[in-house]
Amino acid sequence: MKKVLITRKLLRSCEDKASKLFNPHFNSNDEQYSQKKLIELSKGCDGILSSLTDKIDKETIEKLPATIKIISNFAVGFGNIDIEAAKKRNIIVTNTPDVLTDATAEIAMLLILGACRRANEGMEWVKKENWKWSADFLIGKQLTGSRLGILGMGRIGRALAKIAKSFGMEIHYRNRTKLNNDKEMGATFHDNIKSLFSVSDVLSICCPATKETKDIINKETLEYFPTGAIITNVARGDMIDDEAMVQALVSRKIYAVGLDVYKGEPKIHPEYLKQPTAFILPHLGSATKKTRTAMADLAIDNIDKYFKTGNAKNKVN
Repeated sequence: MKKVLITRKLLRSCEDKASKLFNPHFNSNDEQYSQKKLIELSKGCDGILSSLTDKIDKETIEKLPATIKIISNFAVGFGNIDIEAAKKRNIIVTNTPDVLTDATAEIAMLLILGACRRANEGMEWVKKENWKWSADFLIGKQLTGSRLGILGMGRIGRALAKIAKSFGMEIHYRNRTKLNNDKEMGATFHDNIKSLFSVSDVLSICCPATKETKDIINKETLEYFPTGAIITNVARGDMIDDEAMVQALVSRKIYAVGLDVYKGEPKIHPEYLKQPTAFILPHLGSATKKTRTAMADLAIDNIDKYFKTGNAKNKVN
């Protein structure tokens, strides 16, 4: 049986599945492997089932043993892996698309609701046990009739649009290409971010992390938004210039922010924690049993198919 290094602990049913197909090396303590340890543990292995928390950069890939033929990433993204370096070593890289769409769209909607309705402030008042109801207590923003801008109208963006429409939101989006009418579902396409941001009462960032999207929310682009806009992010932390965002919150240019992802996870820019209108979650996008099981099963299937056929269904390089 092929030997596979599984870098993080999986749900029990998924580890049982892997045991039937491979000779797996499990991470029973679910520790975060250093790059040095990952390289050491991969010796004698034929493949790696990695996690988004594993930094598999060019230096790491160049030091992997020649036996490694596939890296199956337990994530929809693959920004933690140097794709070109893997390609040069003829190492296949795969990911787990599709299966986490609905779960992540739910969290995107939760961020919108939490930021708009001042959930973070509300929870703090509950803990104090001394709040008093009044007509103007914690007045927030209602979603009905507001404009939702979606940056990246892929699977997650479209799933979010469907949910948001049921709240009476008007959908606008920016994508690399305009969608056909069936996928667009009545949403308005914008061919540049300035146009999209200027009509976004609420923005949800759902696009992939690329060189072009790094710090796409910055001091300049924040000025495009209507005063009092809300910005949320379920994509990657690299999309937001944190210093600029904090200043926009302080100045009230931006009403609130909702983040499920941020730079330096689990560390966060300390100023966010001082902002009462920052509604922040610890990367819960795919955190349901159904979705995490489906992700792990797909990552396992990607390896199994490659070993059996030489092809990988969800190949990204």
